[in-house]
Amino acid sequence: MISVFRPLIGKIFPALLLAALSFQAPASASDLPFVFPANQGETGMLEMPTARVMRENRYRLGITLDHPYRYYYVTVTPINGLEVTGRITQIMGVRPLTESYGNFKDKNLDFKYQIMKEGKYMPALAIGILDPLGTRHFAGQYIAASKQIYPFDFTLGMGNGRFGRRPLPASGEAVKMEIFTNPKQWLRNAQFFGGVQFAPSKRYALVLEYSPILYNKQTNDPAQSRYFKRPVPSKFNLGVRYKPTSWTELDLSLQRGNNIAVAFSMPFHIGRPMIPIYDYPYYGPPARRALPERTRLEDGLASSGFSNIKVLTEGDTLCIDAQNNRWFYTDHAIGVILDLVYRLNPGGIKNIRITLTRDGIPMVRFITDMPALRDFNAKKLTLGGFIYLSKIETDITHNLPGPAVDVRRFRYMLKPSLETFLNDPSGFFKYRIGTEGSVDYYPWKGGEFTAGLATFPINNIKGVNEPFSVPVRSDIALYKKDNVSLNRLMYNQVWKFPREIYGRAAAGYLEVEYAGFDTEVARPFFGGRLVLGASGTLVKKRRPGNLFLLKRDDQTKPYYTTAFLNVRVNIPEYSAAIDLKNGKFLAGDTGTIITLSKFINGVVLSVWYSFTDTSVFRDRLNRGYHEKGVSVAIPIRLFKGRDSRTVYYYGLSPWTRDVAQDIDHYGSLFDLINRDTKILLDRDMERMY
Repeated sequence: MISVFRPLIGKIFPALLLAALSFQAPASASDLPFVFPANQGETGMLEMPTARVMRENRYRLGITLDHPYRYYYVTVTPINGLEVTGRITQIMGVRPLTESYGNFKDKNLDFKYQIMKEGKYMPALAIGILDPLGTRHFAGQYIAASKQIYPFDFTLGMGNGRFGRRPLPASGEAVKMEIFTNPKQWLRNAQFFGGVQFAPSKRYALVLEYSPILYNKQTNDPAQSRYFKRPVPSKFNLGVRYKPTSWTELDLSLQRGNNIAVAFSMPFHIGRPMIPIYDYPYYGPPARRALPERTRLEDGLASSGFSNIKVLTEGDTLCIDAQNNRWFYTDHAIGVILDLVYRLNPGGIKNIRITLTRDGIPMVRFITDMPALRDFNAKKLTLGGFIYLSKIETDITHNLPGPAVDVRRFRYMLKPSLETFLNDPSGFFKYRIGTEGSVDYYPWKGGEFTAGLATFPINNIKGVNEPFSVPVRSDIALYKKDNVSLNRLMYNQVWKFPREIYGRAAAGYLEVEYAGFDTEVARPFFGGRLVLGASGTLVKKRRPGNLFLLKRDDQTKPYYTTAFLNVRVNIPEYSAAIDLKNGKFLAGDTGTIITLSKFINGVVLSVWYSFTDTSVFRDRLNRGYHEKGVSVAIPIRLFKGRDSRTVYYYGLSPWTRDVAQDIDHYGSLFDLINRDTKILLDRDMERMY
């Protein structure tokens, strides 16, 4: 086959280059439309990357079938110019150490950063780091330059490792980037790659690339010994790309001269609703419009997603206390109440004071006046001007006096549940799928009795095969293998004291594996730019296979304690946060977990990494290990077409071990405070209407 394509390639490539150089259309500073994914998920050609990146706040899901490889990936652009790709590489017909593990599978985390955007004369320039940690089966580092002479896009790059003359060695728990630490070695190992994409339309493109990958010398690749004992027939790849819709991408290509590859991916905007969100304003039935203004306002608040409502008039000030049960953004909840007040237009009112509560605890107070509200609705004031004339407070502790209406003592929740367990010796991907439900009772201010039960009719999780020296979390499979789980049965109490000091104490079955006591204190500083807290737990293991009994034969430790100093730095300018958890973890190791989070239209992407003293462990799998992982919190409002406060959380670690482990804290204070700090409320004010 390659004998047919080689002379054709030799003619096409120079012809495309000549045509591009003679084309006088101005260069585009945008990476569009050349933002299709390469095989492994990062923006590129086929096997090779380019200097192009997706726009900020985008992500793509995809799969590539390129025998013997199958790539499953997620690529995210959390900040402008940075692409992060998480990928699972499966090699068909290659078995790992344990037969039950299936085909060989390897997890990778890749990074690409566009250090220079394309200009009129200068190309876009990007640097990429592939698989910098662990076994590094597919590691490499590259520099790529891309230049558009539309409708052509040319790329020239240079890379080592996967792209170079020899593979890179494993790094264990160290992060290795030879391009920075040893540039001379990187240069000696590196080879050139390049190609051109031709896109006469935004919907399709043709690709021709030169791939220098020496498959027969990539001895760190488990596929080499079986599939690539000799050099591949061709280093040129040809492909056609088609984009039938804005959210689907298809590739068909001839790679390595003897293999037909197929790829499918779906790009999305992070946080953009799948169904447009629209909530109808409340007007009330005509029969109730003759009722007193206070009653109509209470009706409107109850019908608009609020509960525990108090409405009082103090002189010429209208005072409202209400709990927000529906609106994702606190600022928008305030806007909903202001709209109700404006349409009701109560007489004799000059000032408005709205307090939003959480389980009876006052969290946020918004103060404005009726003339400013009327001017804003009459478009005599901009939203910025209206907010400037208003005031928002978070250092509040008192509620309005008197009884509330629409008091909700009980709350119920029922939702689907997916739990995964990766890299167990019994299999690479274990999971259980079912339904999770809970019942909550709120007897008084800040108090909550909660019970959570889950059932999993689909469950293939088994017990662990290798015991660890201090199994505080590596034995979680013993608890997840059951089809019914009592997730929690506990009492949780929250207090808010003067000077915006929060306290919390909980007791009972705190999570699926531990029961005991959990305490916490926290306080925002500098308007919430900084949040400081301290926490501690005293817990005992529950007995696997039993919903209520505690474990008696835990010889490793009869009980477990933790103690932490918690720090959160909010960076609203970049919609980001940095969390530090410092102290003693469940197994007795001491150190720090660093978590970086990015808030994108309600979606929160997080990545964490630990630095702890692992000398307390005697087993080789925990010694020297760094706990790491990624998570995403997704608001259900993106899929409902209506606003909602419900958020689904999914976290993923490479391997469940015992280093830097903590219990799952129900209702932690950092989660309670969340975005209800002045600096973040100010940031979200644009979402009021």
